[in-house]
Amino acid sequence: MTQAIPSPERPNDRQVARAVTRAEAGKSLDATETQALLCARGEHLDRLMAVARRVRDAGLEAAGRPGVVTYSKKVFIPLTRLCRDRCHYCTFVTTPTLLAKDEKAPFLSADEVLAIAREGAAMGCKEALFTLGDRPEDRWPEAKQWLEEAGYDSTLEYVRAMSIRVLEETGLLPHLNPGVMSWAEMSRLKPVAPSMGMMLETTSRRLYETKGEAHYKSPDKDPAVRLQVLEDAGRLNVPFTTGLLIGIGEDLAERAEGIFELRRIAKQYGSIQEVIVQNFRAKPDTAMRHDDDLALDEYLAAIATTRVLLGPAMRIQAPPNLVDLTECRALLDAGVDDFGGVSPLTPDHVNPERPWPQIDKLTALTADAGFVLRERLTAHPQYLDVPWLDPRLRSHVDALRGPDGLARAEAMPVGLPWQEPDGGFDVTSGRSDLHTAVDTEGRTSDRRSDFEDVYGDWGVLRDKVARDAVPERLSSDVTAALRAAERDPSGLSTEHATTLMTAEEGPALDAVTALADQLRRDAVGDEVTYIVNRNINFTNICYTGCRFCAFAQRKTDVDAYTLSLDEIATRARIAVSVGATEVCMQGGIDPEMPGTAYFDIARAVKDAEPSLHVHAYSPMEVMNGVSRTGLSIAEFLAAAKEAGVDSLPGTAAEILDDDVRWVLTKGKLPTAQWIEVVRTAHAVGLPTTSTMMYGHVDHPGHWVKHLQVLADIQRDTGGFTEFVPLPFVHQSSPIYLAGVARPGPSVRDNRAVHAMARIMLHGLIPNIQTSWVKLGPQQLTQVLNGGVNDLGGTLMEETISRMAGSTNGSRKEREELEAMAHAAGRPARQRTTTYGHIRPQEGIAS
Repeated sequence: MTQAIPSPERPNDRQVARAVTRAEAGKSLDATETQALLCARGEHLDRLMAVARRVRDAGLEAAGRPGVVTYSKKVFIPLTRLCRDRCHYCTFVTTPTLLAKDEKAPFLSADEVLAIAREGAAMGCKEALFTLGDRPEDRWPEAKQWLEEAGYDSTLEYVRAMSIRVLEETGLLPHLNPGVMSWAEMSRLKPVAPSMGMMLETTSRRLYETKGEAHYKSPDKDPAVRLQVLEDAGRLNVPFTTGLLIGIGEDLAERAEGIFELRRIAKQYGSIQEVIVQNFRAKPDTAMRHDDDLALDEYLAAIATTRVLLGPAMRIQAPPNLVDLTECRALLDAGVDDFGGVSPLTPDHVNPERPWPQIDKLTALTADAGFVLRERLTAHPQYLDVPWLDPRLRSHVDALRGPDGLARAEAMPVGLPWQEPDGGFDVTSGRSDLHTAVDTEGRTSDRRSDFEDVYGDWGVLRDKVARDAVPERLSSDVTAALRAAERDPSGLSTEHATTLMTAEEGPALDAVTALADQLRRDAVGDEVTYIVNRNINFTNICYTGCRFCAFAQRKTDVDAYTLSLDEIATRARIAVSVGATEVCMQGGIDPEMPGTAYFDIARAVKDAEPSLHVHAYSPMEVMNGVSRTGLSIAEFLAAAKEAGVDSLPGTAAEILDDDVRWVLTKGKLPTAQWIEVVRTAHAVGLPTTSTMMYGHVDHPGHWVKHLQVLADIQRDTGGFTEFVPLPFVHQSSPIYLAGVARPGPSVRDNRAVHAMARIMLHGLIPNIQTSWVKLGPQQLTQVLNGGVNDLGGTLMEETISRMAGSTNGSRKEREELEAMAHAAGRPARQRTTTYGHIRPQEGIAS
């Protein structure tokens, strides 16, 4: 009996026939036509499946393996069967009471995990599939107690630890299915697993919010949360398996929407390595035990439609144990090219009533359909290199893969070291493929060689920016807003702040900048400060995919470089020899750089020049170090401080609004993570700067909110030394070259942002700095007369802005900075990083 779909308007036969005809012609299909395809039966289904096969075969041909269907030989490790969710169809999840009755612990022990993995490795398995319930410690005190007694803060920390044990002691490749993960959690798990996964299942909010439906009272089944996980995986370049669970009560529109959402994310990020189309099977002892199994023809229509909509490049998987073996042939006929994980050892713990087919029988069936069944690894071949694969996993992967990227069937897993080798970070040792040259001239080409791939889909971004167009500037009463600002500058309402931020050029804006300058005079006086410093960008190798950055390179690009520790130390000595009191150090996110390298670099500078203030590592670099060392944020920052870091640059902030920053950065840390790093730095005694990059795909409302966030942090911590507005430099920026971003802020915008920073941060952050690298002489004078009191540093070696196209130079002498101040009618003095006084004649701070 066919599962009833609660859809009031099912497409009629004519609509189905038209949709199939359009699919045959390769036409673009909308949501209505997709719903019609999902209803294809009989002759219409046969035609649809023929289209799906053609699409699938074209994809296999393009991938260089025509006629090859894949599977992964795995062991199933059910780390815990406890879960905080209550899905109505699930038999995997149990309770502590039932576990105790069977004399079982809430989690598998390390010995139990390794016993399963070792037995699987001896049988030639290559994948260790970790499956578990979502965050059971949030629901079950027994789970929390077990983790605490075992020495783990969370289930995900235990997953990470067990993955490392499996890698080192058995050589199996972990594939992690821990459910919903945050950006930070996923970034910590990426170094221990070549791939991860989480079924989307459905986008239906109805099934999540309605009492009695499949996902009611299951917090991790919120479709918005699950879509966020898929997007975060894309931003972090994590090869991700996901899919749809068909027949749990979703209607046709919801089923079609799920396919479109997966297509959108796959197109934008390229990180979805395969999509599982799974059929509902009713199970005893569940709330849905009386529901009908999904009928085969309905299942085949869903598979074929998904194949057609997602295209030839996507791998489409269907579990071979959820249909009869003879029906696996029909799965192939519907466009499937992967059977997923099949285990010769462990059952499918999620569907224990459905045993795995024997691999030799599946091989014979596949051959009868005209295909060759080949074993693959946890990640498909195109995902077995950076940025997808963490370099620490390369030796484990290389031991098992063949020249075509699929598994070597005869390979037997052997445990290999996972941790980074001892000896610190030195590019001259074992990294001869990279340049150690000094970057003084910038790139010789206008774009990095993988411009079209690394940043994601530009078309999606253009559409988003068009939808999020800049709103009209408000015409509210500027006079009333100014009066409010005079009474309580840092307490301005959002409405008043936005009014002033959007003040028109002329008397209105002049009044705003005049108020800002008066507040500057009251707060810090007339002196314009500056620091003598040097930038050391220790590597420009980066795979994060920031779409505004022209600095980042792949390691194989001609202009890629990484400095050795000796070179870094030499630059520090040179800086001191010309009077510098600070080095500012930031670099790209190189996946081959050990997390401990951040400590080594700081020590190299302090060993060479103990007097230098080390201003180093943005919150993004901190999170990279956290994920690579396994330390907490606080532990990493404490270790960095001990190694010689004295303060952090508050860069990587861009705009503290996730909608904007995901357009800008793709893979950078979310707003909440930036805030957590900064707050933690302040808590461990490391002051930071604060920044905002503006004038790209943002608008004045974003600038106001950004400043409000900084003000809130400063009220709590007092750890910001300064605020630095950073105008977007567009000339060589990829997001501008792709036609997505504006060509930087206007003169009006620059004046307004600097002035409003002074007003909204008055009494909180005393120092407002302007970036002379990004503004020309005339605008520098304007902002110095509109609330600014600091010019930043002499820099000596400023690379990032220059690479983006800045034309204002990359180094200034003291005399030049002082001349900038004098041009605005202001005195100037040299300062320390934390705004202490310098006695220039002695070169020491007071």
